[in-house]
Amino acid sequence: MERHRQAVRLIAATVRGYFEQSLPYRIMHGSTNSTRPSHLKSRARFVDISALKNVLEVDAARRVALVEPNVPMDRLVEHTLRHGLVPPVVMEFPGITGGGGFAGTAGESSSFKHGYFDESVNAVEMVLPDGQVVVAKPGRRHAATAGASKALVNTKLGEGEDPEKYADLFHGAAGAVGTLGITTLLELQLIEAKRFVKTTYRRTSTAAEAISAVREECRKPANDYVDGMLFSEGHGVVVSGELTDELPAGEKVQTFSNPWDPWFYMHVRNVTKGLPSSVSSVSSSAAATASEGTITEYIPLAEYFFRYDRGGFWVGEAAFDYFWPVPFTRFFRWFLDDFLHTRMLYRALHASGESARFFVQDLGIPYSTAEEFIKYTTKSLDIWPLWLCPLKTPKGPSFHPHVRNSSSSSSTENNTEMLNIGVWGWGPKDKAEFVRVNRALEAKVNELGGMKWLYAHTYYSEPEFWDAFGGRPAYEALRTKYRATSLPSVYDKVKVRTDDEAANRGWRPFVKSLWPVGGLYGIWKGIQSKDYMLHRRTTWRWRAEGEKEKTA
Repeated sequence: MERHRQAVRLIAATVRGYFEQSLPYRIMHGSTNSTRPSHLKSRARFVDISALKNVLEVDAARRVALVEPNVPMDRLVEHTLRHGLVPPVVMEFPGITGGGGFAGTAGESSSFKHGYFDESVNAVEMVLPDGQVVVAKPGRRHAATAGASKALVNTKLGEGEDPEKYADLFHGAAGAVGTLGITTLLELQLIEAKRFVKTTYRRTSTAAEAISAVREECRKPANDYVDGMLFSEGHGVVVSGELTDELPAGEKVQTFSNPWDPWFYMHVRNVTKGLPSSVSSVSSSAAATASEGTITEYIPLAEYFFRYDRGGFWVGEAAFDYFWPVPFTRFFRWFLDDFLHTRMLYRALHASGESARFFVQDLGIPYSTAEEFIKYTTKSLDIWPLWLCPLKTPKGPSFHPHVRNSSSSSSTENNTEMLNIGVWGWGPKDKAEFVRVNRALEAKVNELGGMKWLYAHTYYSEPEFWDAFGGRPAYEALRTKYRATSLPSVYDKVKVRTDDEAANRGWRPFVKSLWPVGGLYGIWKGIQSKDYMLHRRTTWRWRAEGEKEKTA
């Protein structure tokens, strides 16, 4: 803990120096899962917090962990599983960090039950823009019971401190991409882990059926995880999971982390393509699950958490589109496995410059307008598959997607449920057309009462941004109260400057735009990072009893 305190003192001193000179700065984490163009950060001053990458403690009795902000999900899960515990919300890319989950937006397949990642944070240590170090808690209104309210007083981080003192800062900083201060430590809630996730794939044949099935699965008390995929207009699958320690006799364990394993989305598509719709078909017999449009498998817990890592959902398939002479076959997915995990894919995407024309957007949409949104993306973008992830969202204002009224969404919807729809694929090659379709998407999302996630390309004008997200007076009041007005605002950090020509001048951008130079450069930067060693050395990967640990 002393090492942590020394690091925080150094960070606070650096921040204080910038504050006294009224200089803005950005935070250097050492990794990113944002797809915003990196040139937007190239001219900024930095505060380096990359050393804050350790799990300081797992308290099994209290079921909490003290976690520095740059701890990635796979390292966090490895630490907590040793105590038979896991976080309630585990981001499905192993390189996403706890600090990123708090300062950004992180909602995953358990978020229909537990909400966004920050809903599982008991307390957060922050360095304010003037260099002051404080501990913020969510406040008693966040606690459902008197016992929970008492627990917020008796947190390990900031024990005994009033949970109301910085409650406004806690809620304001969640999702505000570091614009109110620097996160340096989090206290995370943990829940009991089980060995497996009993995973059921439920076939649907229309978008309406998939949306209905998602809501139905969310209402089942036994389900711990729910998400879904639309592979086409006529082929969808809703995936539900139940934590269990039981593996039925003769049941095969399905894994997705080894180089010869299938990619998760391809596996689900293949095993369900011959099934009838589980919604429209009526089974006359309960004997055969296939006739009911469902298939059930048992996946080890950590394998389930990071099931989308290989292939980055299905974005890895686009790498084969780029390097078109290399066939998209099982052999080459095995042979090139080191380059097809999400950490390496992100490195290559940024370094290559291809993020400037790759469409990566997550949109939180009210259930009442979700089908209309899918019809819109089908007609305007024709990107498949689409990811469906049900969310329990906070009440606004918030920079997290949340339910709000609009001209198209039902004004009678008085709930916090939304459906996140992930739209990821190649956009138009022409830069102006790429911007146009993004702007059109933003307008459609706003019309349908939805909100986009801010990790991606954001093209709103400033009035449009605040119209979509709301809460500007409260946010600006927090910036003034906590002396953050010299820092970039949320809008400043997420806005893509389409009129910034400096990033496109010179010979480097031109050469990288020539096929296959940018892609090869991205691969080279990935190799230099040695990120491929992280998944080779992982300890969470499932191994049968008696099998020796491998480094692949």
